[in-house]
Amino acid sequence: MPQISQKGLQMPASPIRKLSPYADQAKREGKKVYHLNIGQPDIETPQIMLDAIKNISFRVWAYTSSEGNASYRQKLSAYYNKLGYNIGPEHLLVTNGGSEAITIAMQTCMDPGDEIIIPEPFYANYNGFACMAGIEVKPILSTIESGFALPPISKFEELISQKTKAICICNPNNPTGYLYSREEMEALRDLCLRHDLYLFADEAYREFCYDGREFISPMHLDGLEQHVIIFDTVSKRYSACGARLGCLLTKNKHILATALKFAQARLSPPSVAQIAAEAAIDTPDDYFIRVKEEYTARRNLLVDGLNAIPGVYCPIPGGAFYVVAKLPIDDADRFCQWMLEEFDYQNETVMMAPATGFYSTQGAGKDEVRLAYVLNQEDLKKALICLDKGLLKYQDRL
Repeated sequence: MPQISQKGLQMPASPIRKLSPYADQAKREGKKVYHLNIGQPDIETPQIMLDAIKNISFRVWAYTSSEGNASYRQKLSAYYNKLGYNIGPEHLLVTNGGSEAITIAMQTCMDPGDEIIIPEPFYANYNGFACMAGIEVKPILSTIESGFALPPISKFEELISQKTKAICICNPNNPTGYLYSREEMEALRDLCLRHDLYLFADEAYREFCYDGREFISPMHLDGLEQHVIIFDTVSKRYSACGARLGCLLTKNKHILATALKFAQARLSPPSVAQIAAEAAIDTPDDYFIRVKEEYTARRNLLVDGLNAIPGVYCPIPGGAFYVVAKLPIDDADRFCQWMLEEFDYQNETVMMAPATGFYSTQGAGKDEVRLAYVLNQEDLKKALICLDKGLLKYQDRL
């Protein structure tokens, strides 16, 4: 029998989705499952985006340009320039989701065996993308006690070697919700310039910063023009995860020319999603105001509710729509599975993502879970009751 590749064997499974079979079984048994495990908001997609799809009138569903439709890139560059990025459409490569932007960037900028430093916990699929590119993730630990603040730059310096080619951040962060300060971003800039490294910045949650706090992009910092690659997506901004449309943004012409070759190899990004996303750029500002107010209320409800449960600690995040919470448990993977497989309260239970999957360091996050506040406030309240009751019952069996 032919053998599976080593890369295939090493490819990690998604910690966000791996418990899905247990959730499906719980539903078959008649239980209601509150899905706090995945960043799929229940916020409605802007009507302007849905109308653009309904009004499509082409007679041939044709390929688009490998770099993305010219009209979409023109409009997208205007969106970024409102944020102070100072770019043109020639600085954008439209991708099949933000995920493809990351995989193309890794393959463009790094060779097999190279290393990338990523503060952990981090978006679990970074591990998978690195595996696909044959590169090695060097994690640098941020802790729940510090609210997951950026680790000291001296810790980064200790990890840098001849193989180090890039640093990757997600800001605001998935899974922690941490929002990097200007001082932290400037420290990263100076580090990348000092060691001639790329800075990859995943900005999927840019729109979701709370308490009046300022979002700082590497594009706002002087001196990094040739070092920065931004990853973005329509998934979170417009609650359009199924569109599978993202982009890669950089002012480095050499990166763009090389990235385009990878884009040509996969032919083109989806045409219908680009039509919808182009229309979405005209979404009224009040949509985002309402959404941010709703997420702020959900965040406060969830964080306050978690910290009211005995033995639970959850720092308050500055952005995105996730929290990482420390629970009084022995093993997050075991507990999350048990909640689906063996527990219910009034025929309801909660699905969470074990935080172990968001760390590269072996054994880290064993008593932590990630929760996404993507459900309405009433459902969040019920999910908190389930979690509280579940923790009590779980502790009794230990």
